[in-house]
Amino acid sequence: MVRILVAEDESDIQTLIQRRLHREGYELLFADNGDEALRLAIAERPDLIVLDWMMPGLTGIDVCVALRAHAEISATKVLMLTARAQESDLKVAFDAGIDAYLIKPFGTIELQESVATLLTRV
Repeated sequence: MVRILVAEDESDIQTLIQRRLHREGYELLFADNGDEALRLAIAERPDLIVLDWMMPGLTGIDVCVALRAHAEISATKVLMLTARAQESDLKVAFDAGIDAYLIKPFGTIELQESVATLLTRV
């Protein structure tokens, strides 16, 4: 079963993601801050990480940089979720090593399609 780590500190968005991805049959892990997200990513080695940019502790950017520097999980696909929509924000995120970017608010179908696309690239 495909395992996805969802790192999101807003409970409403976490619930929305959980409902959509659970319906698709994915095994889900959750973190509500960046430090926990990094710890779970290293310990559980998910197939994909859905990562919020602005979280308590480490930011999503910090987590992604740390993931890319960690040999055992450096190839893990990362989908960044964020309200940050400036072109400079996208550059920062892609420079940090994310694989895809989804701007909040997003639709659940858009989320599911982004996840499916990234997982076919694994």
